[in-house]
Amino acid sequence: MVSDGIPFPKAVLFDMDGTLTMPTFDFPAIRRALGLPENAPILEHIGMMPPEKRVEAEKILGRFEDEVAATAPLADRCLEVLAYLHARGSRVALVTRNRRESVETFMRRHPLPIKVCISREDGPHKPDPFPLLLACRQLEVKPGDCWMVGDGQFDVEAGINAGMRSIWLSWDRERTFAAEPWRTVRDLVELHDLMVSCETDVRA
Repeated sequence: MVSDGIPFPKAVLFDMDGTLTMPTFDFPAIRRALGLPENAPILEHIGMMPPEKRVEAEKILGRFEDEVAATAPLADRCLEVLAYLHARGSRVALVTRNRRESVETFMRRHPLPIKVCISREDGPHKPDPFPLLLACRQLEVKPGDCWMVGDGQFDVEAGINAGMRSIWLSWDRERTFAAEPWRTVRDLVELHDLMVSCETDVRA
C-alpha cells in the first residue's frame, strides 16, 4: 500500500453502514418497498414526494434502517483502526445519511470511541459537503487535513466536494461511478495498512 508521502490525517470521517459495519443494507429491497427505480438515490427521491407519501416512505426507510442498526456486525478491524487513530492523536467522526435514531441504536450496541456523529437531521446530506464540513468544525480541523472513508458513491463525492482525501471501501466491487477516490481499499484491513504506510513515510 503506497501513500505517496501524504501526511498522516489529523482526522478521519467514517461512513457508518458498510464502512464501520459489514455491508448489510439491501438497497434493492428498499427501492422495491418504496416503489423507486433501480439505482435511484433513495433520500433524493423521497424528498421529491408529496408530503403524505413522503411521511409513509420515511417510515418504510426507517424500518430498514432500524433493522440494520440493530443487527449489523462491526467490520473486521474496526476497533483496531479506531484505536490506532486514537493512539496517534487523530480525531474521528461518523458522518452518515442515516437518521439520528439509527445512529444512536448503533452506538448503543457498539460503544465506539466516536464523539462526533452527524446524521441527516443535521442538514444537507452527502454528497453535499455540508455534513463533512460540520464534522470538521466540531473536530476543530481543516478539511484538507482529513480523510473521508466510505463504501458509497456519495461518500467519495462528498469528500471531494469538501476538499478532503476520499477513500473508497470497495468490498471487491467494481467502481461504477465517475467520481475518482484518492485511494481505493478493499476494507478496513487495507485502510489500516494505508495508515501505517503514511505514518512510516512521515517518520522516514
